[in-house]
Amino acid sequence: MTSAVPRLVIAAPSSGSGKTTVATGLMAALAARGLAVSPHKVGPDYIDPGYHALATGRVGRNLDAYLCGTELVAPLFLHGARGCDIAVVEGVMGLYDGAAGEGELASTAQVAKLLGAPVVLVVDASSQARSVAALVHGFVSWDPEVRVGGVILNKVGSDRHEALLREASDSVGVPVLGVLRRARQVSTPSRHLGLVPVAERGTEAVEAVEAMAALVADGCDLEALVGLARAAGPLPGGFAPWTPGPAPTHDPARSDKGSPLRVAVAGGAAFTFSYAEHTELLAAAGAEVVTFDPLRDEELPEGTAGLVVGGGFPEVYAAELSANEPLRKAVAELALSGAPVAAECAGLLYLCRELDGLPMCGVLDASARMSQRLTLGYRDAVAVSDSALAAAGTRMRGHEFHRTAVEPGAGAAPAWGMRAPERRVEGFVERGVHASYLHTHWASEPGVARRFVERCRTS
Repeated sequence: MTSAVPRLVIAAPSSGSGKTTVATGLMAALAARGLAVSPHKVGPDYIDPGYHALATGRVGRNLDAYLCGTELVAPLFLHGARGCDIAVVEGVMGLYDGAAGEGELASTAQVAKLLGAPVVLVVDASSQARSVAALVHGFVSWDPEVRVGGVILNKVGSDRHEALLREASDSVGVPVLGVLRRARQVSTPSRHLGLVPVAERGTEAVEAVEAMAALVADGCDLEALVGLARAAGPLPGGFAPWTPGPAPTHDPARSDKGSPLRVAVAGGAAFTFSYAEHTELLAAAGAEVVTFDPLRDEELPEGTAGLVVGGGFPEVYAAELSANEPLRKAVAELALSGAPVAAECAGLLYLCRELDGLPMCGVLDASARMSQRLTLGYRDAVAVSDSALAAAGTRMRGHEFHRTAVEPGAGAAPAWGMRAPERRVEGFVERGVHASYLHTHWASEPGVARRFVERCRTS
């Protein structure tokens, strides 16, 4: 049964301990052994799931208790894990780190408890020996409801170092399920917002995942890890898998004019940030979802009735995006026609008049530029203006993550009013356009997708 799918959470005491390498490598190593592996990531991160998808051949999915609410964590997990032999969940930050000022909310520990999943702790052992016992003991005993089933020791320097670490771990009764040596670390290039996405690395990303798989297969006890996952049992709470919604009552492929109800979704290397559930919700609401690449395609897909431009790195590809003048004009014409356009973060920048001095689509009378300031964190927001996405007053939780600034930061009709951690208005609602820095997860408010598709039908 899906509810009893074997599962593990890969966590760490802190960021930078190596959990992405271990989680991705474990996914790939298990997939190489013929297992259908369901990949998941705690938190809002878009980049790690891309590596997970490459490792498993399945869509990488996020489990975020802040964005979606605690009640949706298990259903979203079950939705992704349908038909799988095992699920691997990569944690976020340190095991007990969550939304600032919100206790355990959105932490890896909370998600592990919601899933009833055993935790494997990845410990950076490069600068310690016997002290690892105190560290592991602290993480094991901090919350008795979190079951730490074993540790993987990372960045181990020698056989002698390994022996000391194993002895220390044995003293606290936590089995060592893997040992990874310092010299065998896998390099994953980073830049201003974290790892470079899979879509930008091509064969290098494939080779990196293969190296992670070899590292984990050589250094970890895969049989013991699978055995721990299989001991998880049914999920607590008796949840059913999440679904995008009932089938639409109208012909799902036709608009009122008889043509395909087509929603174009930006993809390619510049726009890699999206949640799989968004396109699933659009399709369930009756849209035919077509992906296009603003770096290469000079036209929107034929018959486009609505446009979704999610997050990514337009600042890295500003020159190429600007050079594609035919597509910029097509996007502007669609927006000026009143068609629904939903833009998040990178999409907001693309719709601006310019980005770092280079012409963009000019849909919004605003200018965007790179900034030295990192804007990062969860947001509690309410829709200020009626839009193609949400009626005024609709409350949603979101996430900001960018090193750019837009001037002005809000239009005459702002998209969102931020309730926490600071009160401000942000974003733009103009004609059918809803553009904002705020990343949201539509599974928390499925009416967003239904409203957007209905506007596509009637605009």
